[in-house]
Amino acid sequence: MNTTSDSVAGRSRSKMALLLGLGLVLFVILLALGTWQVQRLYWKEGLLQTINERTHSAPVPLAEVEKRFAATGDVDYMPVTVTGTFLHEGERHFFATWQGQSGFDVFTPLHLEDGRFALINRGFVPYDFKDAAKRPQSQGAGPLTVKGLARNPLPAKPSMMLPDNDPRKNIFYWKDRDAMAASASLPAGAGLVPFFIDADATPNPGGLPVGGVTIIDLPNSHLQYAVTWYGLAAALAGVLIFMLRRPAKDASARKSESIFGKHDA
Repeated sequence: MNTTSDSVAGRSRSKMALLLGLGLVLFVILLALGTWQVQRLYWKEGLLQTINERTHSAPVPLAEVEKRFAATGDVDYMPVTVTGTFLHEGERHFFATWQGQSGFDVFTPLHLEDGRFALINRGFVPYDFKDAAKRPQSQGAGPLTVKGLARNPLPAKPSMMLPDNDPRKNIFYWKDRDAMAASASLPAGAGLVPFFIDADATPNPGGLPVGGVTIIDLPNSHLQYAVTWYGLAAALAGVLIFMLRRPAKDASARKSESIFGKHDA
């Protein structure tokens, strides 16, 4: 009889130990996730501060931004001024949405005074206006000056969830600068500015493309995520403490029953 009880108690203790071990592993994971979100919070706050400082600074000549890019590889959101003539037949179309509409951001090569080209995001056009023939007023000729924000090129496809770019149909789902340039009918051997430029909201002839589409107000929900993970860790800690205290209470209860049983006998 005692042997059977000891066996059951042993299995119960083994099961409890396993549950406690798994609980501790999960507790550590939850703490790590919360800490990671705190680190992301500091990173995002720093990024937002940098973006705010850059976007509120005065535009600078292209040469100065290129010098910064060569030194650091980072010119994101730096205001820049550039002069040249658009090569409209080289328009590249990046699938995008703007104010609830589906359509495309129009990236057009700008032929610079030094003979090179810069890919300019002129802004958004609705899906039905992808064909430039439907917006002839937007295809203005002659030299002009563009003010906007420099944008870093992407080193690779940012997510496997994105479709592959289709240069043949002139539809891009991620901003592959080299692929855009290679399919834009540029002259052989043409030099290319190593980053994009998003044009500001200065109206284009005919109203299209709609400029100034750069997303600057980035979401920052890392604090809420951190609180969630830490909250779950605290709740799990409460459960584990309860589980640790319960066997002690059960053992005390069994000891009391044994004592009273002997007196009854």
